[in-house]
Amino acid sequence: MTARELDAAGITDPALRRAYLHCRRLNARHGKTYFLATRLLPGHRRPAVHALYGFARWADDIVDSHGHDLDAARRAAALASLSDSLRHGLSTRRSAEPVVHALADTAHRYGIDPRHFYDFMTSMHDDLTVTDYPTYEDLRRYMHGSAAVIGLQMLPVLGATVPRAEAEPYAAALGVAFQLTNFLRDVGEDLDRGRVYVPADLLHAHGVDREQLRWSRDTGRRNPRITRALKAFEALTRDVYRQAVPGIALLDPVSRPCIRTAFVLYSGILDAVAEDGYSVLHRRAVVPRRRRAVVALDGLARIARARIGHRCAPAPAASAALRSAAPVRQGAA
Repeated sequence: MTARELDAAGITDPALRRAYLHCRRLNARHGKTYFLATRLLPGHRRPAVHALYGFARWADDIVDSHGHDLDAARRAAALASLSDSLRHGLSTRRSAEPVVHALADTAHRYGIDPRHFYDFMTSMHDDLTVTDYPTYEDLRRYMHGSAAVIGLQMLPVLGATVPRAEAEPYAAALGVAFQLTNFLRDVGEDLDRGRVYVPADLLHAHGVDREQLRWSRDTGRRNPRITRALKAFEALTRDVYRQAVPGIALLDPVSRPCIRTAFVLYSGILDAVAEDGYSVLHRRAVVPRRRRAVVALDGLARIARARIGHRCAPAPAASAALRSAAPVRQGAA
């Protein structure tokens, strides 16, 4: 985040600027796909996105920073402390914790419902004790807090051309689609952390259980039943993407290139998983840099068109006259 972006966002307090810069570093280090897409937003909106991501990343790191059961109490205490800091920060707009300080400022600036942050923390606490999900509905309840609310937090920052409530279901679905993609990509790594996010009933439908996943992970050997189960999870994930895609056209035109780029890059992870033969128990699938660059360039071209369109838009009175004289057409995302 440059000083220009902070200035454009009206962030002048030195401590607050440092907090936002801290969040940006977290985004750049851990969320390469997300960070690349964020670069396509107007400069004054980027600090808020970094704040939202930085807080989520910080909480997630607490959950995953220790790999042994003996550390569970320490992780729970750290999450509880973060929850306390969150409540205090949202009420005062200040915190000694940089990620909370930036988050609280963003929540106030954009009128983000505090409930979304509390629901997120509930799911983070669940990760300390819940190690698998019997059904997809069980997983969806968890993902409301861990993923859907991320989309709901982002929506006020991105802006929409319709009332916020109309765009919210699509924003929530996109958050879920992104997380399902991560779950598929990270099956092996999550198993090492003691968690299986692929629902047990989906695994059982293909003759697979947790022990077989562990066997494949440990031996490096393949099993066609596991591959079929992972393909089914991929199909489920792609269906959620299809549910989310109409929402891109509802966003502020200058925000659409960012979210479309994230959409293409994240769904591209699914393509990479398939191209690698669903070997996610043995290695992480990666979208090639060349493909990422092509998608980013397309995003830049869309931004240029959106900004030209914004500058050329008629004045409000003329725009209203045009709407009354011609049928409305939904713009392409």
